[in-house]
Amino acid sequence: MDTLFVNGAVFDGTAYRPGLAVAVKGGRIAAIGPDLGQRNGAEVVDLEGGLLLPGFVDAHIHPVQGGVERAHCDLSPFHGLPAYQEKISQYGALHPTAPWILGGGWHQPDFPGGAPNAADLDPVTGDRPAFLVNADHHSAWANSKALQLAGIDAHTPDPPDGRIERTADGTPTGTLHEGAMSLVGQLVPPTTHQEMVGALLDAQAYLHSLGITGWQDAILGAYANIGDSTPAYVELAQTGRLTARVNGALWWQRDRGPEQIPELIAKRNELKHPRFRAGTVKIMQDGVAENFTAAMLDPYFDGCGCRTANSGLSFVDPQALQEHVTQLDAAGFQVHVHAIGDRAAREALDAFAKAEASNGINDNRHHIAHLQVIHPDDIPRFKELNVAANMQALWAVYEPQMTELTIPFLGPERTGWQYPFNSLAKAGARLVAGSDWPVSSPDPLEAIHVAVNRRTDKADDPFLPEQALDLTTALAAYTKGSAWVNHADDTGRIAVGALADLAILDRDPFTAPTDEINTARVRATYVEGDLVFGPNRKDASCP
Repeated sequence: MDTLFVNGAVFDGTAYRPGLAVAVKGGRIAAIGPDLGQRNGAEVVDLEGGLLLPGFVDAHIHPVQGGVERAHCDLSPFHGLPAYQEKISQYGALHPTAPWILGGGWHQPDFPGGAPNAADLDPVTGDRPAFLVNADHHSAWANSKALQLAGIDAHTPDPPDGRIERTADGTPTGTLHEGAMSLVGQLVPPTTHQEMVGALLDAQAYLHSLGITGWQDAILGAYANIGDSTPAYVELAQTGRLTARVNGALWWQRDRGPEQIPELIAKRNELKHPRFRAGTVKIMQDGVAENFTAAMLDPYFDGCGCRTANSGLSFVDPQALQEHVTQLDAAGFQVHVHAIGDRAAREALDAFAKAEASNGINDNRHHIAHLQVIHPDDIPRFKELNVAANMQALWAVYEPQMTELTIPFLGPERTGWQYPFNSLAKAGARLVAGSDWPVSSPDPLEAIHVAVNRRTDKADDPFLPEQALDLTTALAAYTKGSAWVNHADDTGRIAVGALADLAILDRDPFTAPTDEINTARVRATYVEGDLVFGPNRKDASCP
């Protein structure tokens, strides 16, 4: 035996099992029992009353973007214009030769209408262009120099898949939504290969420190101002520095059609490394509710409670989406759809229904991510079509983005349809979980805390508490569920023969009140029995 874990409890990916020991040999689980005894000089790891569980698997994340933002002007820890301006000014002073001020992480509720102005950015960026993506990566803040370089003025039309914020006379204010981001983003100096490698290494270490052993990278391809991270993954995989298990989702270019499918097949065939594969295609079907680009069945309300004429954007024509998904399904791809609005969710489900009717039932394991608003009629369809519900639980709370930029414009009925995790679970849907980092924190324990409590520590009232999950269901989604969606069936569970991708928590959340879930911390993380994070690792460092 290589390692013996004792003196704690086990969550095996499905059930809580207190009082068990777990033995690992050759990178796999070798034995599980109440008393395994000392075995042939195995290293004994004392759980000290904590919890041993499968390593968390993040089913929707952008690690390279997260790593790049950590290296650039990272606004995510701050709130309010003065704090942003101070950080941007400091960053500019520390990088006097950088041709652009780049970074992101600003929060929409910090600005009236969720839209900052170039005039507030100009004083702290000087003569250099600036392009700062917001926390959810669906909008960007550009200064006047960047707008000028891009030729954006009152006469510039909105692209079909985006919008330029303007004053009453049409003058751009400095906020670009969705596809309009590329008007400036295409001018931004590309992130170099070595910068991406460094960002991925930094992100991997950070994610391991949170107990994460695998993930699905939700965009392999160029998007916003970040280039294709695929070569960085290939380098790390080929040199043995990729310690996580990664399935990449190849980006569907929505300005193209089925002619890109042979290219996607070729990429999939090239990317077959033991720790890195790309068996998924990611389609972004709509935007986000906060900038009114999420695709809704009925129009948004205005600030006065009246219906508008805007019901959001379907980035891919719904009929074309059905054809594309059917062809991708026939080619053996898993399809991963971004859907925030109820219309986008229905369009995705309709596409999966068409694929099943055309191709029959298979094991491609399609999933829809985010699922902010789902019409009640569509909830049973997830089980019927075997489509996984990929939840980002941290968003299901009362906070300014919800109370100021979402609820007033959805109205009371649709507000009650948001993040219906418990309804999906009761209807038999398969739940998987992810963070969408750097949009929000990648910490699984924070997300699980919200999934169970439907509030953060900063909120007094739970958001739609009837949609809360129990701890077992939430943990299962973040372990066995997400491993399933990644086709990593040897992981996400503690069972004899499974790979020893494991995390140790410093306490057992099953024995504490649910409002203390997020007080647990990860003590150690193992991938295939090897310590990748923990105090006994020689090169251990916590970013």
